[in-house]
Amino acid sequence: MTNGDASSAEDRLIARYFRPLVTHPGAFGLLDDAAAIAPPAGCDLVLTTDGVIAGVHFFPDDPPGTVGRKVLRMNLSDLAAKGATPVGFLMSIALPGEIDEAWIAGFAAGIGEDAAHYGCPLLGGDTDHTPGPIAVSIAAFGAVPHGKMVRRATAQVGDCVIVTGTIGDAALGLTLRREPTLAQKWRLSDVMVAQLVERYLLPQPRNALAESVQRCASAAIDVSDGLAGDLAKLCRASAVATEIDAGRVPLSEAARAAIAADPALLETVLSGGDDYEIVLTLSPRQLDSFRSSAQAAGVAVTEIGRIAAGEGARFVRDGCAVSLPRPSYSHF
Repeated sequence: MTNGDASSAEDRLIARYFRPLVTHPGAFGLLDDAAAIAPPAGCDLVLTTDGVIAGVHFFPDDPPGTVGRKVLRMNLSDLAAKGATPVGFLMSIALPGEIDEAWIAGFAAGIGEDAAHYGCPLLGGDTDHTPGPIAVSIAAFGAVPHGKMVRRATAQVGDCVIVTGTIGDAALGLTLRREPTLAQKWRLSDVMVAQLVERYLLPQPRNALAESVQRCASAAIDVSDGLAGDLAKLCRASAVATEIDAGRVPLSEAARAAIAADPALLETVLSGGDDYEIVLTLSPRQLDSFRSSAQAAGVAVTEIGRIAAGEGARFVRDGCAVSLPRPSYSHF
């Protein structure tokens, strides 16, 4: 992180909140202008970046610890979908002048906890002042055996389409965060509401499956902008098609209850963002192996379709096409 005069407020902020997170010797204790790392022998580095802005990706009153953990997990999810093991990350954070240091302390504690848990240490970055809202950007680094990064452009006709976890919880949680009174309309218990909101606040990246994805998948993408949109991106890149029965898409009990009360929510579930699951394709010969690995990791996986010749991803329900006017989250 940028360091000015030893007595500067920025330098003191870095020393107090971010230097304690440094565990990799290549970060030089954040006392240099850059870090130096070497990829594991025989591996390629996998690079990804993602970020959050208050009022866009999180509510200004969201707990700061969950903001820190979420932005790191967004990047870890990208690495997992590429079959990569985390190596480390760079972070740039822009803070308004009136920010309470308690917010920074909570943010640093959250991101530090996850950096340790996922084995993805802080390597450096930058701190800035902004006249606008808080903004955090992370560039994460992972490693895969040389030439083995799983791409989205390599699905094959006949492959199974697999998705991890459950879909739509975060999008429903975000909707409830905006309009808490909908919980009654959707006939949700307090426990269900808490589960959905928690999935929005704190994604569960599937890094425990990264090695299995690298070994078994022909193509993969993390589900960050909605299952329908991200699966369509994979099909477009691979020049293939798939038809998915919406009834096979894995849903939590809370999501099923919400859709039962308001069937129009199916569109939100299929096209809403922030799932941070993985949708992947693999040969039927690899299916049992992948399922066994997922079971050992404690991650549910569901086969939802097959890859076919053609183009695009189509969802059907009771034999009829599901209309998705906006199949993917987009900033623009």
